[in-house]
Amino acid sequence: MTDSQLRQDIIDEFEFDPSFSGEHVGVAVDKNVVSLTGHVNSYAEKVAAIAAAQRVKGVRAVAENIEVRYPFQKKTADDQIAKRATDVLDWDVFVPKGSVDVLVQDGWVTLSGRVGWNYSKTAAEDDVRKLSGVLGVTNKISITQPTVEPLTVKNKIESALKRHAEIEAKEIQITVRNGNKVVLEGRVDTWEERRAVENAAWSAAGVASVEDHLTIS
Repeated sequence: MTDSQLRQDIIDEFEFDPSFSGEHVGVAVDKNVVSLTGHVNSYAEKVAAIAAAQRVKGVRAVAENIEVRYPFQKKTADDQIAKRATDVLDWDVFVPKGSVDVLVQDGWVTLSGRVGWNYSKTAAEDDVRKLSGVLGVTNKISITQPTVEPLTVKNKIESALKRHAEIEAKEIQITVRNGNKVVLEGRVDTWEERRAVENAAWSAAGVASVEDHLTIS
């Protein structure tokens, strides 16, 4: 596929996705590496635009420099964002109550604390990035898991990958280091497949961190 065709496919995907407006997002493609520039109306739209580009077949990497501009220069005070973020985290059953701390500076939210599973860490970020006034999110939440036998973790992840129809498990190498750190290497066909592999790794009991070296073929 040529770069020009890939660029058009991304633009078409932007127009097809109703969750954000790509009207002011510029798309450039060089050797299947996509660069996104311009601006959107919220941080949630920025995340949606990046995800839309990654969904397109042929995209190997995405570099973004998208600015968040709220309509009419609308700005929410940091203390209001912090209060809303704390409330929404308290309401989310996937985030243990009191486990996440929130710091807001000039619209940028930093999350810290400790949770037992990656799905809780991801849920916390998903919650706050949708709030009005948020310009970006830094997720510093750490995963607390007991050290387990590396071979046990490796076998569980490999079994999970084999159960997923969309994953070609034989192209993926799994290494477990320090009892709870998983390193993924190899090739996958799409970003969706890459995320599925990451999710499988995170779902194994005992995994505290995942280092993803997978490449998109």
